[in-house]
Amino acid sequence: MSVKIHTVSTQVPEYSKETKDILPFVDAWMAGQDPRLKRKAIKIFENALVDKRYSIMNPEEVFTETSFEERNKIYSREAVKIGEKVLLKALKKAQWKTESVDYIITVSCTGIMIPSLDAYLINRLQLRQDVVRLPVTEMGCAAGISGLIYAKEFLQANPGKRAAVIAVESPTATFLLNDYSMANIVSAAIFGDGAACVLLSSEEQASGPELIATEMYHFFDAEKMMGFEITNDGLKMILDQKVPETIAAHFNKIIHPFLEKNKLDIKDINHLIFHPGGRKIMETVDALFGELDKNINDTKEVLRLFGNMSSATVLYVLERFMDKQLPENEYGLLLSFGPGFSAQQALVKW
Repeated sequence: MSVKIHTVSTQVPEYSKETKDILPFVDAWMAGQDPRLKRKAIKIFENALVDKRYSIMNPEEVFTETSFEERNKIYSREAVKIGEKVLLKALKKAQWKTESVDYIITVSCTGIMIPSLDAYLINRLQLRQDVVRLPVTEMGCAAGISGLIYAKEFLQANPGKRAAVIAVESPTATFLLNDYSMANIVSAAIFGDGAACVLLSSEEQASGPELIATEMYHFFDAEKMMGFEITNDGLKMILDQKVPETIAAHFNKIIHPFLEKNKLDIKDINHLIFHPGGRKIMETVDALFGELDKNINDTKEVLRLFGNMSSATVLYVLERFMDKQLPENEYGLLLSFGPGFSAQQALVKW
């Protein structure tokens, strides 16, 4: 039974700032720190390849000290709002009725909600009372593709069904004002907030690119490479400097065996749909794909326009390809990395 990606929609929150307009806030934030660290922080923001980012909070709120509880309340409130908006936008685009959704997957790692986001969306949109729900909460940047993987498993086992994958992330809600570590500075420089929704179907008449195959690749002994440490102040970013070189060392083991299992080679892939991460990760992967005569230009553009929105970002890249109305029989490879440490990938065919 084939599974097809019917529609992708995205939604940004109401607040936005260009990086040049955020620099005064960074300057004030670093005022009491070593001048060298302050100069380095400013340089990181300037060189992050992010021109603009969106947020569920205005910059004054982001750079104001608040408790973990207060920030998480903002995250919870706004996640429901933006999640509802992006799901409704996708359903309208697909001309699907809310009651036609059989499976709802919500993806987020930047706040804590119990019940999870999907429960609120079921109530607010009056989805069917027997809709199957799955919250994906602790897989970070990789989870946009994780959601597609779980949707494919469900739809392949259940012909004639429909699934919605909704990724909602607010990394700005995790920014710690009293953390001057390089991990916190780098994450503040590259991350932004956003939401995305993918509608998939295993109906016979379904349209859109086919989700042919999916796979996860897990790195051993790398649990501390990326993630959050839960502290009294909030979610403290963990980001090992060795992430790019670790990706490079495993790159061929991730990509080529997956394609070989599907009787393909990298030369058969027409479109690379890659989650940008940050500048160093993107430049590392860009160089690796460049050696294979491929490019990730759409990934670069999404990072420039929105920043890294964690799990939602790769779906923003996917939306760009969906909007291009590509020729039939062309292949796309989705790839993202996240805590675990792991890589998630998916193969699509137009």
